Amino acid sequence: MRRSRVAGGTAAGLGIAVLYLSLIVLIPLAAVVWRSADEGPGYFWRSVTTPDAWAALTLTIGASALVALVNLVMGTVIAWVLVRDRFPGRAVLDTIIDLPFALPTIVAGLVLLALYGPQSPLGINLAYSRAGVVLALMFVTLPFVVRTVQPVLLELDTEMEQAAASLGAKPFQTFRRIILPNLIPAMLSGTALAFTRAIAEFGSTVLISGNLPFKTQVAAVNIFSQIEGDNTTGAAAISTVLLVVALVALIALDVLQRWGSRRG
Repeated sequence: MRRSRVAGGTAAGLGIAVLYLSLIVLIPLAAVVWRSADEGPGYFWRSVTTPDAWAALTLTIGASALVALVNLVMGTVIAWVLVRDRFPGRAVLDTIIDLPFALPTIVAGLVLLALYGPQSPLGINLAYSRAGVVLALMFVTLPFVVRTVQPVLLELDTEMEQAAASLGAKPFQTFRRIILPNLIPAMLSGTALAFTRAIAEFGSTVLISGNLPFKTQVAAVNIFSQIEGDNTTGAAAISTVLLVVALVALIALDVLQRWGSRRG
């Protein structure tokens, strides 16, 4: 009786979860892919290879990959500082890390434009440039790596490090052979999340980039322009490309994590 009730509860919970995910995620994504194929594969290919769309996709994927790599390093460093170091204002810094999660991205774009625009109080003008696009993407994606690495560092057993030090291991050797292997799965997860978040970013880039076709226009803004021009099929085609890129990144991450767990 108890086992049947547990099985029934599990089935009901699974059904609700699948129904909710289908309504919120799977059906809308399938509708976008279906719409992108309305005019056939030839029109799909022409839509994603037009000069402006291709330039936007190239910039978006390239900038997102660069931002993910930078956040891989800097996010890990920041997580390390927050967990292993003690200094005044650490709690404030830990709270600020989550600011890009809470702040509307269009507000982030306005802040970045005010700080790094033509009238920058810092004397740095990155507006309407690819550097400004990269800066905006770095701002909105930094917390992903920090917040995935930080819990792993908190749970890491320091006794292994102390044992290695007592056996004469240098700090770099301890980090490379004991700490880093435990951090790599979390680092990869945060990097993949940062990459997939960056390729879909709209709000933070729309102001500081200037939306210059062939120069600073990202894919999300190009999709919006396609919709404004009543070309929803073309917009769906570009969206499908971004969806495929995100899925490939997530699948590659899963393969790497499984490979790492087998080696471990």
